[in-house]
Amino acid sequence: MVAILMLIAGLVLLTLAGDALVRGSVAAAERMHIPSVIIGLTIVAFGTSAPELIVSIQAAFAGAPGLALGNAVGSNIANILFVLGLPAIFSPILLRETGVRRSTLFMVLVSVLLAFLSLDGSLSRIEGIGLLALLGAYLAYSGFEASKARNRSLEAAVAETVASSDFKAWQTAGLIIFGIVGLGAGGMLTTDGALRVAALLGVDDTAVGLTIVALGTSLPELTTSLAAAFRKQTAVVIGNVIGSNIFNILGIVGITATLVPLSVSSAIVDFDIWFMLATAVVLVPIAFTTRRINRIEGTLMTLAYIAFTIIVFQQGTA
Repeated sequence: MVAILMLIAGLVLLTLAGDALVRGSVAAAERMHIPSVIIGLTIVAFGTSAPELIVSIQAAFAGAPGLALGNAVGSNIANILFVLGLPAIFSPILLRETGVRRSTLFMVLVSVLLAFLSLDGSLSRIEGIGLLALLGAYLAYSGFEASKARNRSLEAAVAETVASSDFKAWQTAGLIIFGIVGLGAGGMLTTDGALRVAALLGVDDTAVGLTIVALGTSLPELTTSLAAAFRKQTAVVIGNVIGSNIFNILGIVGITATLVPLSVSSAIVDFDIWFMLATAVVLVPIAFTTRRINRIEGTLMTLAYIAFTIIVFQQGTA
């Protein structure tokens, strides 16, 4: 019972701290007159993925590489099948944002890259640095394209995230401090709780990372997607999911492997990494044809995620 409470408390603290860090950092950046496009591509992108990053890094240092890599791989699977699938049951998810086809293809490309790098059963520090270099190139290109196209949807998203005029200097500082401290404490609680839950359930840490922790750190995205579905405003949801998946591979795996080279379990190499790649490929025909995820497709995606969770736990107890 204590292990479950620790895990829940850690995930809640990660969510609150990540949101506080984003709001405080955006407010500080706007005070320094940093363009909203740059804020969106850096602070918001990094901040919203901070919970996954902190858990992966702390798990790696705790000697639980399965939890570290499983968290990133599982989050990508949950983002596509559940974060997009479940809201689509209530309202079609539109894939019509500017650049969504290009981003979808790039997400598939980096998914293939991660699968290839994992085949030898490890992710080295050099490979981690390579992933980060690719992330830097992607952010630079995205920033150039966004500025050239005057990406008003991104500017609106940043404006909706926080209105800097609403925060005084001491409030901004307080949000940033709480975000940093909360992420550290939440990461420790989540990592420790996840490892205890794994022992309690009799499964390995990889299974818990792929399912419970991955879904827990994706709850903010799921909540946002569901709210957008009920408001019939789902156009921006797909961009957030694809961007998060790209950052999970290039940023989270890249930073973690750079700090602590990771061993890749046979379960991830044999099944999970390929399932993640398959979920990414699923979006390609949708993005290039109907450009919407309807109720039937959403139902199938949600059921596929439930089936994946069952398979992972069966493998974890084998």
